Amino acid sequence: MKARIMNKLGEIQISSEVIAMYAGITAVECFGIVGMAAVSMKDGLVKLLKRESLTHGINVDIREDHMSIDFHVIVAYGVSICAVADNLIENVKYKVEAFTGMEVDKINIYVEGVRVID
Repeated sequence: MKARIMNKLGEIQISSEVIAMYAGITAVECFGIVGMAAVSMKDGLVKLLKRESLTHGINVDIREDHMSIDFHVIVAYGVSICAVADNLIENVKYKVEAFTGMEVDKINIYVEGVRVID
């Protein structure tokens, strides 16, 4: 699905994959986030995604002039998950709204694993 924004000069379309990539880059910059996770439903395995594959751990649902974003993340061991989630929501909401000009209604965070950072 694509986000559509109308202005006086015409229409702007933004792919949901572009929004997912931008949100993913913003997310991995947040303290306590190790990376995005890919979940294999048949195996029940969680895999840490490389930076090039961030969009596989993010789902963007666009509805008219607003959107919701789902994150499947792996957090660092020893950090407060609540604090990390609040920070992630605040940063992503602000940056994605500024980037797209659309409202972010909801951000869901699914913690798929914990990793020790060396």
